[in-house]
Amino acid sequence: ELPPSEFMQVADSTWLVLSVVSNGREPPGCQATGVTKIARSVIAPLAEHHVSVLMLSTYQTDFILVRERDLPVVIHTLAGEFDIYKEESGECVPVTCEDVSNGFLKPKPAASPTLHPVLSPQTRFCILTVAPDTLPAIATMLIDVLFYSHSPPQEAGAGSQDHDSITFFAFSLIDGYISIVMDAETQKRFPSDLLLTSSTEELWRMVRIGGQPLGFDECGIVAQIAEPLAAADISAYYISTFNFDHALVPEEGIAEVIQLLQQRQDSSR
Repeated sequence: ELPPSEFMQVADSTWLVLSVVSNGREPPGCQATGVTKIARSVIAPLAEHHVSVLMLSTYQTDFILVRERDLPVVIHTLAGEFDIYKEESGECVPVTCEDVSNGFLKPKPAASPTLHPVLSPQTRFCILTVAPDTLPAIATMLIDVLFYSHSPPQEAGAGSQDHDSITFFAFSLIDGYISIVMDAETQKRFPSDLLLTSSTEELWRMVRIGGQPLGFDECGIVAQIAEPLAAADISAYYISTFNFDHALVPEEGIAEVIQLLQQRQDSSR
């Protein structure tokens, strides 16, 4: 419904959403499964089959977006590990390899994926949710933060990126559940009694992946971060965007995360 515009870029692929749940069902309001928990069983196998993914963590759960044209490969890759269902008219219907149209062509082995540079700014972030019926109470503040509070991003170039801080604000409304990621300073502008976080009220640090916009044809970007964190049993909150990928990890673990990623970079050289 959005009118064509020179200011809006649209990826040429249509994407489908996968949600990974335990034991075939998800209890209401459960905490995120965690991208690290599904790194070996979903993300790594898809990367090996040259399937590009977008990751979207929310306060409640995690979603994996795959291109519609890759669905046959996705089904055949994951069918041995998972029971796969599709939603039809509100009902979950089992999917088998035979149900997938367009056949299945095993992709050619991909070259070793590029290990992209990572940046870890000093900014501290909060991961929050808000009850939908209280959203109008903070709507004006949300609009101000989204559209008026931040200066336009600097053009990419040598020396232009401030490594000490990063502007990042994410708002998602999925199936009635709201998730918000904001820096700790921005959170102070909102009524504290309306924003809900975990009982520990932990703060998070970010690792941003990519020195330039990543595009959608490359695979293994999520795996670059998720696999070493999964091996170390470190939780992560992962958000893919149009230009870059972002992983948030608990603040107290950021030093170990940077060390793990640096070791992976060094071993690939």
